[in-house]
Parts: sequence; structure tokens; C-alpha cells
Amino acid sequence: MGTKGREIVGLDVNKLIQLLNKALADEWLAYYQYWIGAKVVTGQMRGQVVAELEEHAGDELRHAGMLVTRILQLGGTPILKPEDWYKMTNCGYDAPEDPSVKTILEQNIKGEQCAIEVYNKLAGMTKDKDSITYPMIIEILADEVEHEDDLQNILEDMRKM
Repeated sequence: MGTKGREIVGLDVNKLIQLLNKALADEWLAYYQYWIGAKVVTGQMRGQVVAELEEHAGDELRHAGMLVTRILQLGGTPILKPEDWYKMTNCGYDAPEDPSVKTILEQNIKGEQCAIEVYNKLAGMTKDKDSITYPMIIEILADEVEHEDDLQNILEDMRKM
């Protein structure tokens, strides 16, 4: 951890690390929700939905890596135990117990909407205070907005069929 890199952050670094870890918990749970959803989903437009879920799972895993890197740069410790994901999550996890395309899409849209709120708050908090974290958060936020749009478009296409 670089001391000057931590020093230039214009907010409570320990609080920021805590919030980044909460977002990390969300990313791991979202990754698994997308990944397992792609394996079990059934129904209309299944192929398109599987492709989308797999793509989103990869993005969530990439986001987790970005968050871990930043947590470490700030001198923090990323979540080390998966059981802590549930304790720290903002957005939770919806198990795909009903594997229908519609339900899977709705569950993941709900998760993306929560993620958008989380990252929007983090963006507001870090803007003009942390020149490294802020652009990372904006990049992740843009992905989450795109994910919500992708999933809502598939759901809308299904309704028109």
C-alpha cells in the first residue's frame, strides 16, 4: 500500500474500504447468480438469455477484481471468506429456484437496479475526493446500467412474442 496514494484520498479511507468490500460482496453474489442462472435457466429465448447471463457473469467477476485491487491499494483487506458475502451484501442474492427465463430475468434486473443505486452513491461520495476510485466506480456503474438495459430489453422482447 502506498502511503501517498492513501493520503491523497479526501475522505475517510476506512469507511471507503468498508463500502468497497460491501460492493465486492455484491459482485461475488451477482457473479454466482448470473453463472448458476445460465446453467439452470429454461424456457423461451433460452439461448439468448444464457449468452447474456454468461457475459454479465464475466463482467461481475471483472468488477470484483477491480474492487479487490483498489481495496489493497488503499491498505485494506478484501473479504476473505465467502460466508462474509451474505453479512456484507447490499443487494443480496436471489437463488434461481424457479428457473424460468422470466423469473431469472426479473431477479437479475432487481440485482442490477440495486447495484446501480450502490455505485451511484459511491460515485457521489468519491467524486472530487478520490481520483482513482471515482473513475473505476463510474466504469462499473456504466456496466450495471448496460446490464439492466440488456435484461429489460430481452424481457420486453419476450412480452411482444
